[in-house]
Amino acid sequence: MSNIAVLVENVSKRYRIGSRKKAHDSLAVALFDFIKRPSRNLKRLRELSTFDGSSNDSENTIWALKGVSLDVKQGEVVGIIGRNGSGKSTLLKIISRITEPTKGRGETIGRIGSLLEVGTGFHPELTGRENIYLNGAILGMKKVEIDHKFDEIVDFSGVEKFIDTPVKRYSSGMRVRLAFAVAAHVEPEILLIDEVLAVGDAAFQKRCLGKMEDVASEGRTIIFVSHNMTAIQSLCERVIWLDDGKVVEEGRPDSVVSKYLQASFETLTEQLWDDITIAPGNDRVRLHLARIRPEKGSPLDRISIRTPLVMEFEYWNLEPAAHLNLSVCLYNETGVMVFNTAPVHEPMWQGRPFPIGLFRSQCRIPGDLLNDGMHRVQLLVVKDQGVVVFRDRSVLVFDVADDSQMRGEWHGKWRGAVRPNLKWETEHLK
Repeated sequence: MSNIAVLVENVSKRYRIGSRKKAHDSLAVALFDFIKRPSRNLKRLRELSTFDGSSNDSENTIWALKGVSLDVKQGEVVGIIGRNGSGKSTLLKIISRITEPTKGRGETIGRIGSLLEVGTGFHPELTGRENIYLNGAILGMKKVEIDHKFDEIVDFSGVEKFIDTPVKRYSSGMRVRLAFAVAAHVEPEILLIDEVLAVGDAAFQKRCLGKMEDVASEGRTIIFVSHNMTAIQSLCERVIWLDDGKVVEEGRPDSVVSKYLQASFETLTEQLWDDITIAPGNDRVRLHLARIRPEKGSPLDRISIRTPLVMEFEYWNLEPAAHLNLSVCLYNETGVMVFNTAPVHEPMWQGRPFPIGLFRSQCRIPGDLLNDGMHRVQLLVVKDQGVVVFRDRSVLVFDVADDSQMRGEWHGKWRGAVRPNLKWETEHLK
């Protein structure tokens, strides 16, 4: 136990779903309700703190967490993943002592720096400068510490021009940059981060990841909640997958992330929309067909790493003389883009306007290119070489199976976004 930084034992959290109260009919009724309120609230608190594990909970309550147990060692970097509403943020709030569990306990050893929501601890009427001192004090820093770190915090946040402007005039991106800068510079033993990469530009996200890597390299503990699977895999040593308030899986990032993403998508190798009025799209373009299949087969046939594939898209162009082309992004099961392709060398596309009508575009993917696992196709219809007029993020989802004949004596997972069958030669020199 001496090396444990965070301990969560059988934690459950129940919330009451509120409803808008009916307006009082008279002042006397309102006064009576006010007098009764303390005892009624105490009764509700007692109800919420009682957990018998039964399934007969009131319809007015929900369980955000259900018997979650985990421990995080000092210096460990742990990622928490799961769909929206799975209990990730509630768990961090319990660890940071913002929220009390209904059952169980959560303990931490060391000073906590947390960034759980955009601008947590900020006062909108105070300036950025004043909020640095306020937020730093909330996170446990002394004034002399904040003075010492002030310039570094402001420089990292990138809001130096607005440091004496009230925070209420900041954009959400500016608030989260300043909040992260404070949280990351308090030199916490434990750093809790919830979806900081969801706000901010690419440069700021890169700085965040770099700062988290610096904190981790100093032997501090990080618990990182994110939907960015690439960041989770590159930063974390261990990943915990939550669903419906329970721990589904925990272990190595590549294994847990792969299982999570596979569970998030169902195979979808063909979609057809015969009715143009309800087909996905808009007043510029609408889809008629999206399909992926073996080059010599149907969408129902098995796809292996050796299978040549054909992607087909049919779409209605609804604007006269439009200059259109398709762009396809293929993502693997870890959320990494495998490739992006577009028909830039196709004669039909080069400068010729499209008349109104139905079009078909095909793309061939050679065998011995893709790695095994689930793949997702994002389709974009682009006008005038730069304007995206339609996007479908998961128009096709397909699984690529391994080929046992190519594995040899290796039984583990082949790493990488692609798995090309490259030619090798070995010769005896002496």
